[in-house]
Amino acid sequence: MDLDSIDAVLAPRTRDTLPAWRPGDAWLAGGTWLFSEPQPELFRLVDISGLGWPAVEIGEAGLSVSATCTVSALDRLELPAAWIAAPLIPQCCRSLLGSFKIRNAATVGGNLCMALPAGPMTSLAAALDGICVIWTPEGAERRVDVTDFVRGPQATALRPGELLRRIDIPAAALRRRTAFRRVSLSPNGRSGALVIGTLDPEVGGFALTVTASTRRPLRLRLPAIPSAHALRENLAALVPDDLWYDDLHGAPAWRAHVTRLFAEEIRRELHEGSAA
Repeated sequence: MDLDSIDAVLAPRTRDTLPAWRPGDAWLAGGTWLFSEPQPELFRLVDISGLGWPAVEIGEAGLSVSATCTVSALDRLELPAAWIAAPLIPQCCRSLLGSFKIRNAATVGGNLCMALPAGPMTSLAAALDGICVIWTPEGAERRVDVTDFVRGPQATALRPGELLRRIDIPAAALRRRTAFRRVSLSPNGRSGALVIGTLDPEVGGFALTVTASTRRPLRLRLPAIPSAHALRENLAALVPDDLWYDDLHGAPAWRAHVTRLFAEEIRRELHEGSAA
């Protein structure tokens, strides 16, 4: 879609050349949402695609995913064999509602910054203890846990002029076993619930991450796999009634029901795998 209110598009090549932020500015990366509907409040776009950030970096500390990494590039990523959580990446990437053209343009950072409950990059990063590295207008950076970065539908922890630089995922999280469940009201629809469980094979720590069915990502951590009753009790405490999401992709009661169902399926899957 043409954005007829835009009077300037800037393309900085280094951090030093990023312009001073002003009302009516927007960061431009993939642009798959930005150009999908009118944006009458915007007057200037700052294209960050030319900053030259590597899509991903793999090291002993873990995986760093650039905000400008496309969803399709992340989907194709090959990771060390010891990182057994690797299958979770394509599972989440392929949960993005959109054609292959969208996946080839949409960015990981854009999906997080849109902060839609069904954003699968939020689900992935939250389940793997992701940390958002944010550039501030003053030239510094700050780090925010993904579960704190996304505060609600289209609401993030970003302050005016701040820019999401990358998401850091620790190696310890990538060495965990995972279990994935997702549902939508139609075969190719937006996620109504996306629930991910992880289990640390060394210390037995269990975590359950709830997204899509809730207004923001929620994460339950327990020292070991709980009983079915304990999981239900903890999940009820984790998600108060006012956090179940309500839109045309699913009613709150349905989202709550399938989330509880998935949580128990995940508990059993990880428990049986641990016993084996």
